[in-house]
Amino acid sequence: MRHFLKETDFNLNEAAAVFESAAQLKRQRGRLGRSTLDGQTWGLLFAKSSTRTRVSFEVGLHELGAHPMYLDQRTTQIGRGETIADTARVLSRYIHGLVIRTYGHEIVEEFARYANCPVINALTDFLHPCQIYTDAFTLSERWAKPGEKLIDSLRGKKLAYIGDCSNNMANSWILGGAMFGMKIALAGPAGYGPGAEIRKQLAKDGLEDNFLFTTDPMEAAADADVLYTDVWVSMGQEGEEAERLERFRPYTIDSKLMGVAKPEALFMHCLPAHIGMEVSQEVYDSPASIIFDQAENRLHVQKAIVSALV
Repeated sequence: MRHFLKETDFNLNEAAAVFESAAQLKRQRGRLGRSTLDGQTWGLLFAKSSTRTRVSFEVGLHELGAHPMYLDQRTTQIGRGETIADTARVLSRYIHGLVIRTYGHEIVEEFARYANCPVINALTDFLHPCQIYTDAFTLSERWAKPGEKLIDSLRGKKLAYIGDCSNNMANSWILGGAMFGMKIALAGPAGYGPGAEIRKQLAKDGLEDNFLFTTDPMEAAADADVLYTDVWVSMGQEGEEAERLERFRPYTIDSKLMGVAKPEALFMHCLPAHIGMEVSQEVYDSPASIIFDQAENRLHVQKAIVSALV
């Protein structure tokens, strides 16, 4: 049984095929793929609130021919103490696939261990692989030359990640960037750098630990092809808000920071954004910003991921 829990659950050739499939699904939306999941029902088990993830998966599964069923973890028996193993075994008797948005990464791993259907990681505190595949695809749409495979256009490009470099988005860019052959530079306050877990994952997957972490955002952004950021206070970190806002204040992506990147550098954010915190209004609204292309492409790339699994 194939699952998609982390970026490297597809090898590079499989990831390349996902990109090409997403491009085709995007071009022929409404005319391609409707029979892929014909007659199937897929569950969306969410412990965290969501806009883009929920809507893009519900619409995408519908467009592939499936019935999406939203399952709020707080109102199911798992929220009252039923084990993950039992929940996975039971749901596997009813549904054909399971999309999970939750906290600990071990939760999706345990679901995958006991489920008899594909499990997709729609976000954990450790990784956000659907977002990274989408973001990389969005960049490849702009960078690929005629006749070039989309994924090949990523090799050698530099992405600067500015902000909380210990979170799931930073981890996923480290892992995905290593897989795609990109250069990943990260900048954040001391104590908010990549942790041991992502380094262990790189080693486990046979990928080089070749990213750069610095406390100087100018150093990370220098000559970058794209600047990327995320919120400074993620779900579950509300108690740290005051301290985080103070520590991260020097890490706003503004015109000055964009100015040390390449002239044609792009700005990305997985949304929702807090204007004036992690990004200035000027950059957010600038021609360099491709945030809504990212948001749209969640739909197409996730359809391609689901199609690859089934």
